[in-house]
Formats: sequence, structure tokens, C-alpha cells
Amino acid sequence: MKKLLLPLFLLSALTASAQDVNKIHQKAILIDTHNDAISNQLITGADLGKAQTTGNFDIPRAKTGGLDVQVFSIWCGDQYGHGTAYAYANREIDSLDALIKRYPNKIQLVRNAADLQKAVKQNKLAAMIGVEGGHMIEDRLDYIDSLHKRGMTYLTLTWNNSTSWASSARDEVLHSDTLKHKGLTDFGKQVVKKLNDLGVMIDLSHPGEQTFNDVMAITTKPVIASHSCVYALNPHRRNLKDYQLKAIAKNGGVVFLNFYSGFIDSAYDARHEAYLVKHKTELDSLIKIYNDYDLASIRLNVINKAESDQFRPPLSMLVKHLDYMVKLIGADHVGIGSDFDGAESYPLGLNGVTDYPKITAELLKLNYSKKDIYKILGGNFIRVLKANVGR
Repeated sequence: MKKLLLPLFLLSALTASAQDVNKIHQKAILIDTHNDAISNQLITGADLGKAQTTGNFDIPRAKTGGLDVQVFSIWCGDQYGHGTAYAYANREIDSLDALIKRYPNKIQLVRNAADLQKAVKQNKLAAMIGVEGGHMIEDRLDYIDSLHKRGMTYLTLTWNNSTSWASSARDEVLHSDTLKHKGLTDFGKQVVKKLNDLGVMIDLSHPGEQTFNDVMAITTKPVIASHSCVYALNPHRRNLKDYQLKAIAKNGGVVFLNFYSGFIDSAYDARHEAYLVKHKTELDSLIKIYNDYDLASIRLNVINKAESDQFRPPLSMLVKHLDYMVKLIGADHVGIGSDFDGAESYPLGLNGVTDYPKITAELLKLNYSKKDIYKILGGNFIRVLKANVGR
């Protein structure tokens, strides 16, 4: 067996046949394409090789949840730019490298499907790197080369902030009048070609529609959306419209489901804003402690758990997004990209990496075949990785 059996308390919590869920979940290679634990670790100093009482991820909990492969997000906000963003990205990769050196028998950096599958057979967590935000290349193609050498598996062309060469979803929707350009510039097209040539997957979760369309017109490799949901179910600017989902499928790419409450439930944002207003003084104090808005928001919800839980969507609402995508574009083009440790709220029942079996249980309740469940949990990522890397 490549993994340990799930604890009895988890098995009893699953409503579908517990034995079936456990058997299928353990046989699958479970891959999550987006987690912000490394970004947060620079601030919290947490040792992710040991069980933590905060956050959504650590290696022991990953083992409990049956997680085989984690793509860690290397991220910094738009306060970092030329002269600082690239250095910060490398600092985060250094942090991941240090974690791997501390726990070489538990976690291993992998760069291709062959090494991924080898690590899984050795019962190690296969770690991969996704760079979330094109501003971290600082308008330099040689920085793409350098990040690739360090293990960059995908590059999210923009985060919420646009770059000088690609416009983001946020800016195309909220700041369209002030954008200097929409979509890819000539340099942006060079970036796409460079990524294709290197075998680095192009991630279209954050870029705007014009950037999306420009990429799809020129890419020679399958693309991904590493952590996205469905616009038709919640018209959030970060969610993908039907034509975009279909375009990714036609390209041979994969859309990985984001667990964030705000992308799942159209009623969440208004409730959350009212909650933040109510707790403004407390939030301001937490921001001073953590010097980070996102971590402060996460901590605020932990402190006020009973209240914040009241506006978390049900797990069934998340599954609707997944099922919608499968029905629209097929099970070959859908996967899991939780965004754990990158947001303040997830559906009820999804509190961290121990809870992945609940997704498997929900798919079984919907009568998904074993074959399709294996694809969604990890097989589709392996296929698209091979299509980009070559092995």
C-alpha cells in the first residue's frame, strides 16, 4: 500500500460507503495544484513538517488526507515589484527547499511526471512549485529560466495586479479605463513562447479575458487554470465563463477547482464585508500583529469561528461547481486546486488537507465512475504535466 489507511473518525464521517471511499481515495494519486502554505510560512515561521494547530496544511495532515502531490504557490503581492519581487520568490523557494532538507524521508521536490510517480511509490509527498504572478519575473525572460531551473512547474501570468505585459481579471473588470493595455503585449507573447519552449505550464486562473484569449490564440501546449470556479454559478470576475472552460478543454488543458467561499457562493462577499465592518477594530489589531491582511483575516475567522461559520457555504455548493464543469467539458479536464492557506473561508466541512476524502465521497454519491474520480483527483494533472514537460 502506498498510503496509510484513514483514521476511523474520518471513515465514520463519510456518508457514502466508507470502505468504498477509503479504497478509491487511497488508490488515487491525489494532487492539489494550489496551496499558499509556503507563502504564509515566511510570516508565521511554522514548521510544516510537524502537525500544526493553525492553517490548512502540514505534512502529517497531508498524509492523513491522502494527499500525494502538492503544488506550492510562490506568491507575493503587488507591493513587490522591480528589484524585490523576484528576490522574494526565491526566498520562498529557499523556504520550501529548507523544509525538504529537514524532512527528506517525507517530502521531495519533483519536476516531471516520472519523478512524481516515483516519489509517490516511495510514500513521500511530492512537492512542486507554482509561481503565482508574472510580476515576479520583473519583465525579464532570463528570470523565467532561473525560476524554471529551481523547479517552477507553472507560471500564473498575473496575480490580481496586471503586469506591463499582461492584464489581470481584476484590472480588466475594475480598472479598465486606466489600463495602459489589455491582454498580451509583444513581450507577453514572448513570455508565452518561452514558457511553451521550457515546458512550464501556463496558468490562466488570474489573467483577464483578453489575456486569456490572447494566450489561447498562440499557445502550443495545453494550459491550466490552477485554482478557479464557474462564472455561470457565481459571476465573480475571478471565475471562468463557459466559453473559457470549453476553450481550455479544446486545448487539452485542465481547470482545477478552487475551494474559496467567495468564488463558490454569490452571497458570500456581502456577508463577509458586513462581518469585517463589525470586527474592524479587531481586524486592524491583527493586521498590526501579522503585517499581512490575508493572514489577519484568516485569524479573525478562527477567533470568531461560530460567527464566521454562519456564512460559509455548504460543501454541496462547491461540488456543484465541480459537477458543472464535468458536465460541460468532461471529466478529462477537471481537477483539484484548493487554494488552502490562501483564503479566509472554505465550505463547511473543508477545514484543511485532512478533508479531501469528503470530495471523493461526494463524487461517489453523484455516481461518478472510479475512472473519472481517479482523473479528477490527479490523473488529469499528470497528463497535462506530461504534455508540457515531455515526461
